[in-house]
Amino acid sequence: MSPAVTQQPAEDTLGSVQPAVTLDHVSKSFGRSGNPVLDDISLSVAPGEFVCLLGASGCGKSTLLNLVADLDQPTSGSITVPGGRAALMFQEHALFPWLTAGRNIELALQLRGLGRAERRAEAERLLELVRLGGAHNKRVHELSGGMRQRVALARALAQDANVLLMDEPFAALDAITRDVLHEELTRIWADANQSSGSAGQGLSVLFVTHNVREAVRLAQRVVLLSSRPGRIAREWRIDLPQPRRIESAGVADLSVEITEQLRGEIRRHVQH
Repeated sequence: MSPAVTQQPAEDTLGSVQPAVTLDHVSKSFGRSGNPVLDDISLSVAPGEFVCLLGASGCGKSTLLNLVADLDQPTSGSITVPGGRAALMFQEHALFPWLTAGRNIELALQLRGLGRAERRAEAERLLELVRLGGAHNKRVHELSGGMRQRVALARALAQDANVLLMDEPFAALDAITRDVLHEELTRIWADANQSSGSAGQGLSVLFVTHNVREAVRLAQRVVLLSSRPGRIAREWRIDLPQPRRIESAGVADLSVEITEQLRGEIRRHVQH
């Protein structure tokens, strides 16, 4: 195993600090058959931690994210998010096409109770944060795919949540745009945790992907789910320094190792 990776349960990293997200023996079944999509998932995410959930299509990654977002309820087990409702960013931008970029963000700010002037100023700040300064009055159809995802990220951040849930948000983008947004997300996450200081909770990210290199590039910890039912098969703590490049030797080496484990889980599912 590469020296950049250590395997250990999440609880070892938390100590006495209250986790930002806790899943305790969570299972989820659908339909009359009652066959589980997720089975006995126990996972903790520390304040300020970046965790990637990795697995083959259909292993329950998105289902798990929906449970944490309180969009659905587990069949058994419990989920705790002490900071309140988590912010969720989808694979599709889900922007309202009849609104401008700025007004899409302001909707989230309005739900927080901010006044009109405050909303405008905060939306401008968030657009600057995602490198879209000056785009407040642009309509959705005027924005590229990458720009739309930046607005969607700004809208998620506008919810001022301590936990950001991301469901394959860059999967539909071309490789270069995805690479740039990896850099931006890493910067925003690092800046949020640096500015929070010791007194703040920081920004925890739970990021779903089936792209191994994306997971290794972004995460402090990669959690591999088995296929149908989804169980935690293995996890890796990624000690490579940030910022990382997706083509770097360290990312490539770890990606090969994790890919082999992913292939093994897929083969095991096919055999059964």
